[in-house]
Amino acid sequence: MGKRSRACGLMIGITAGFAVWGSASMPARTIPVENTQWEGTIRERSIEGSEIQETDFGRPDLRLHAVSAVLMDADSGRILYGKEEKTFRPMASTTKIMTCILALENGNPEEFCRFSPKAASQPKVHLGVPAGTEFRLQELLYSLMLESHNDSAVAIAEHIGGSVEGFASMMNQKARDIGCKNTWFITPNGLDAVSSMPDGSEKNHGTTAEDLAAILRYCIRDSPKKEAFLEITGTSGKTIADRSGRYSRYCGNHNALLTMMEGALTGKTGFTGGAGYSYVGALESEGRTFIIALLGSGWPPHKTYKWEDARTLLEYGKTCYHYRDVFEPEQSWSILVEGGKEPVRVPVSSRLREEERHLRLLVSDRDQVECCTRLPDRRRAPVRAGDVAGYRIYRLNGTVIAVYPLYLEASVEEWKFSSCLRMVMEIFWQKMPKKIKS
Repeated sequence: MGKRSRACGLMIGITAGFAVWGSASMPARTIPVENTQWEGTIRERSIEGSEIQETDFGRPDLRLHAVSAVLMDADSGRILYGKEEKTFRPMASTTKIMTCILALENGNPEEFCRFSPKAASQPKVHLGVPAGTEFRLQELLYSLMLESHNDSAVAIAEHIGGSVEGFASMMNQKARDIGCKNTWFITPNGLDAVSSMPDGSEKNHGTTAEDLAAILRYCIRDSPKKEAFLEITGTSGKTIADRSGRYSRYCGNHNALLTMMEGALTGKTGFTGGAGYSYVGALESEGRTFIIALLGSGWPPHKTYKWEDARTLLEYGKTCYHYRDVFEPEQSWSILVEGGKEPVRVPVSSRLREEERHLRLLVSDRDQVECCTRLPDRRRAPVRAGDVAGYRIYRLNGTVIAVYPLYLEASVEEWKFSSCLRMVMEIFWQKMPKKIKS
């Protein structure tokens, strides 16, 4: 079996594990572990020792103000803490992270966006320019993300999507592509809205804390425009002007996390009467990146509740979650192969290079990591070197996160009557006098 085949087998296994693990990742690939027809028993073993001691998978009560909240590991997409994280709720102006990333991916930052009467009529918070005013898309994105201007959001949506409805369709498709399970966009600015569905039902503009965190994860990790997104949302302030030079506005960043906590990368606030105060943001600390999402983190006059919740969640993540290499050293595995010339034990290995023998996970003392080896005691010939004989499976709190194929290191031919006859003929030929052979 060549290097390419081995690499493909390894990548399929690891990708499948992380697809199941991540809350916002691609659909899981099927790994034929449970249904493989093997003879003999399956050997399993858990990682033991001082590194992972707790078996309580429960989450602590952080006493958050938010009705829904999430702390996510940005690298894997794993939810580290959740409070009603799957409950659908209004999301207010946190909507604008999707508006921004779609504009960056689909628009030219130097193109001019014209404010239509619909855009110019949007309620506060707004840029407040009349219909017909033109701004470069790049500058409107600062207006959108720093000051959260509702009219700029509509002007951007109409420029990119042709209409608010067309842009909303793009938003919903992108949410599906990201892996969001319960998100529905109607407006580009996050104002509370309801749409009528084809079946006669009504659907509100909203999301879940889990989906909102996944959208920000896409913006800062997976999008081809992630650097531009981070540059815009990390800017403290910027002055923008329209094409004519008549209208000039200073946009100041309302994301207090940028100055409140060291390592803050990005974020977006939001508020409507239906949503309450909301927030989504990210922070980097000691090689770890945490994403938080807060929905309904208080209503007026409790405007600062979201910052209390943000600090609580992020301090919890920084204190409790650290990277650990949980890869277990390989053992001397072998399988008894029967049905050949004679029973023989065939060595089995993962064929991993030394640099591949690592599995870094962001875990806390509450997490439990298990490593089990799924390998049959025996197999029937014929077998070929490079055949997958079993798997090494890593689970985190019962969820598969990585799968490493195990390969046979030698071939064994099946011993049939024809094989026996061929051996007898070879021996007979070797014993035959040379004169007769000639």
